[in-house]
Parts: sequence; C-alpha cells; structure tokens
Amino acid sequence: MDNTNQKKALINGEIALFLRGLIIGKVLTLMVIGGLLWWLLKPNLLSRGSADSYSSNQSLKIPSSGGSTFETITDVPTGSFNYGGSTAWASIRQLVDSQIQSDRPELQLRYVDPAKNSPGSSSGIQMLLDGQLDFAQSSRPLTDEEKAIATQRGFTLEQRQVGIDGIAVVVNPSLKVPGLTVDQLQQIYSGQITNWEQVGGPNLPITPLSQRPENADTVIFSSNNNSKGQASSSNVQYVYSTTDAVRQLSKTPGGVYYASARSVIPQCSVKALPLGRTSGELIPPYREPLVSPENCLRQRNQVNTEAIRNGSYPITAEMFVIIKQNKGREQQIGDTYAKLLLTEQGQQAIEQAGFVGVQ
Repeated sequence: MDNTNQKKALINGEIALFLRGLIIGKVLTLMVIGGLLWWLLKPNLLSRGSADSYSSNQSLKIPSSGGSTFETITDVPTGSFNYGGSTAWASIRQLVDSQIQSDRPELQLRYVDPAKNSPGSSSGIQMLLDGQLDFAQSSRPLTDEEKAIATQRGFTLEQRQVGIDGIAVVVNPSLKVPGLTVDQLQQIYSGQITNWEQVGGPNLPITPLSQRPENADTVIFSSNNNSKGQASSSNVQYVYSTTDAVRQLSKTPGGVYYASARSVIPQCSVKALPLGRTSGELIPPYREPLVSPENCLRQRNQVNTEAIRNGSYPITAEMFVIIKQNKGREQQIGDTYAKLLLTEQGQQAIEQAGFVGVQ
C-alpha cells in the first residue's frame, strides 16, 4: 500500500512538473510572438508618424521660403474660362497652367485658337477685344490702337507683366557666322543687308523668315506702341508659325528667323546665333557650351536665363497678362490669373518653364 501511494505521488509530481513546463513554455512562446509582432510593427508606426510630419513639412516648402502659393490666392472665380494669345507662352500653358488647375480645381482654363489668323499676341488681344476670350497672354505691350478700340467699346485693357523672355535668332546649322548685332539684324529685315558675307559669313543670300506683322509674337524694332509689327523688306518670307519657320530653316542654308528663345533654343534642326549691342559683345542666348546637332536629341540646349536676367542679352520681350477692365467676369479671372502667376510658386514655375520672373 505504501509502495502504491509513493508511486501515485511520484506520478502526480511528474504531471505537475510537465504542466508547469507546458504553461511556462506557452507563456514564453506568447512573449516571443508578442515581441516579434511589436518589432515588426514598430517601424511602420514610427514611419507613419514621421511621414505625417514629413508631409506637413513638405506642404510648407512650396515655396521653400514659406511664401505665397496658388492655394493662398483668395476669391478665385469658379467655372470654365477661355484664354489664348502668344505662342511663346506654350510651355507656361503646359507646365504652369496645368499646376494651377491641379491646385485650384474650381478654376478651369480653356485655350482657344483663333479661327482665321495664326495664333499669337496680336490675335489673342484681338479676340479679347471681340469678346471671344476672357483674358489674353501677350509677349509684347499693348499698342495705342488696341487701347483706343477698347475705349470705343466701353472698357479699358490693362497689361500686367509676369515674366521676361529672350528673343533668339536662329539659322540653318550649316551656316558659319559668328553672330549678329541688333543693328545688323534689323538691317537684314529692312533689306539693307542681303548676303551673309556682309556680316562675316559665307557668300550666301539671306532668306529672312518672319510671322506677318499683324500676327507677330515678338518684335525686333523699337516701337512707339503705334504699330503691331515692324518695317520689313519685300524679300521677307512670311510663315504661319515658329514650327513652320523651323521646318523651313532646316532646308534653307541662308535662312534666318527670330522668335521666343524658349521656343527655338531646344530645337535640334536650327542653330541660335549670339547677339550683341556691338560686335565686340556678342552674347549667346543658350547656355554654353553649345550642344551639337548630333547630340541634341540626348541633351537639349537650354536658354541663357542668367544673361536675360542681368540685362547683358540685348533683345528681350516682356510677358503680359492682358486684362479686360469691365468690372465683370472677365476682369475677375484676368486679375486672378495674373495674381496666381505673381505668387512665389507662380514665379518659380515660370522660371522652370524657361523664362525669367519679375519678382
């Protein structure tokens, strides 16, 4: 009997030890699993907090100095608005206006081409005068004639500058000429210089290309605001657009054309010429070194914005938002659009589009 009790006690003790070990094992297992889960989840929890902080900081960094943005402009009108004008503004419409509409979805901008004339500053202003646009983009100042027409129709036009563009002169890549002075360029288009030999180039007739004066986006002659274009000789060949001119230049060894630097500098089928006030101070409109046509597709030439900014480049164009002052919907959107471009975010975006800001 004593032996039987001893055996039972021994068995119970072994069972108790087994159960205790089993419980301890489960506790340890749970602790390990819990620790492993905490270790796995901790980075996500921490990163979530830091990501929220990062996002908040990032929103404050547009612009980096904490200045004005598209979202800080108040009283932005809602709905769809028509606008148009200068072809030099193409990259702004693509890069800047799309960002405006992304940040301010209540505002929808619709670009409208002219029905008859080629697109440009003049046609855009005319469409604004005729009530076909709500505001216009221009690469030149208003003329006295355009101001007079507005007055006759019961309103006024305001031009608000938002940027600066350079005017580049481009030729066929095969042409060997050191550059041009502003006077020489003007004499080419007035018919006084007709051969490249007269300006240090080969014995080759000059074929000047230009948009028609009434449609011109940019001007190379001084203007008293009484003329939309400039005096041109009979040998000037008129083109519909810069795209058309670039296409013709690639096939015309003696051709020359002038346009917005942002529009023509990156083109691979033409070459931009240095310009100067004198022959001893020729300034390239592109950032040196010049990229050759063979390498252009891989590395495009960039606009020499620094020379435009510091005034050393001799021909520039002021970029204006043309606003209809009629105390109506057109005035509200024109004023708002100019304010958006003049925010710090807008000015940075204009610089990224290849132009020079004014603030």
